[in-house]
Amino acid sequence: MVSKRPRSSRRWDAVHEGRDGWLFLTGGSNSVMDQYRGGLRHWWNLRAWARLIEARAARAARLGIRCVHMIVPEKLSVYDHMTRDLPYDAGLASTRRLARRLAGQGAYLDLLGPFRAARDGPEPLYLRTDTHWSAAGCLLAYREVMRAVAALPPADIGTRPVVADARVMDLGDKLPGRPVERIVRPQIQRDAVRAGTGALLASYEAAGRASDLHVGAHAVYRNDNPAADPRRIVLFGDSYAHFAPILLTGLLAESFAEVHFVWSSSLDWGYIARVRPDILLFELAERFLARLPSDDFDVAAGRRAGRGPAPPVPAEDGP
Repeated sequence: MVSKRPRSSRRWDAVHEGRDGWLFLTGGSNSVMDQYRGGLRHWWNLRAWARLIEARAARAARLGIRCVHMIVPEKLSVYDHMTRDLPYDAGLASTRRLARRLAGQGAYLDLLGPFRAARDGPEPLYLRTDTHWSAAGCLLAYREVMRAVAALPPADIGTRPVVADARVMDLGDKLPGRPVERIVRPQIQRDAVRAGTGALLASYEAAGRASDLHVGAHAVYRNDNPAADPRRIVLFGDSYAHFAPILLTGLLAESFAEVHFVWSSSLDWGYIARVRPDILLFELAERFLARLPSDDFDVAAGRRAGRGPAPPVPAEDGP
């Protein structure tokens, strides 16, 4: 594809309507389309990310911990052939450029290559009307993680029972017609149980508002199945992993003896040192690369250090 980058940043519509019902996030607070423009500012940002990844891996190694970073590619980076004349070059995707810069380093797991290779398979890797990956995309990423850390997935992990329903998803909700999409979700949890719940997550669950909680959510899963990999994992991630055992966190919890999930792009090195996991995983959506984390998170408080009190739990009868 020939790049048609504008000379300066412009305001994009939040959602692009592509081919065959595919919707793409193009605007929003992270200015998604601007991340495909290249230029010196983009180069400096990715250089800073590469240095952060290398520094995190070195610090983890000093603690005897293996550190692996995975950046979930944007739909724009994978399914560019399903857009309609968008003026961008998928070859400038941050995930592609990070993979080149960090090639051969075990601290970075490239998902863009496997995702583009599998994009024309029988199951789409992303939901058509949502920013998130589908069950198939999540499973593909999970298998790449397992390969990277030399672990064997449970034999039946890809054939667990599923439930399906039709919903208006996050991108569809931004359009006047509010298209409905059929969502299929595997019932992943079988052997793992939640053995620990952070105070912030517990308070939101008590109020019946767990779906409102994002950053600060903290949960620990344990798996006593003798066949589970005996290693302990700490995973800092976002909604592609999730604190509920429904996506990447759930798949890992069914595979390892202990998994700690923290919803944050900044690490808490004090927590990591106390837990002493065998593997430190970091997962982040590509669009969030626009902001470099400061690694000053406080897991116990559910917020970055020095940021004041945790956000209040919404009232039961709130809007």
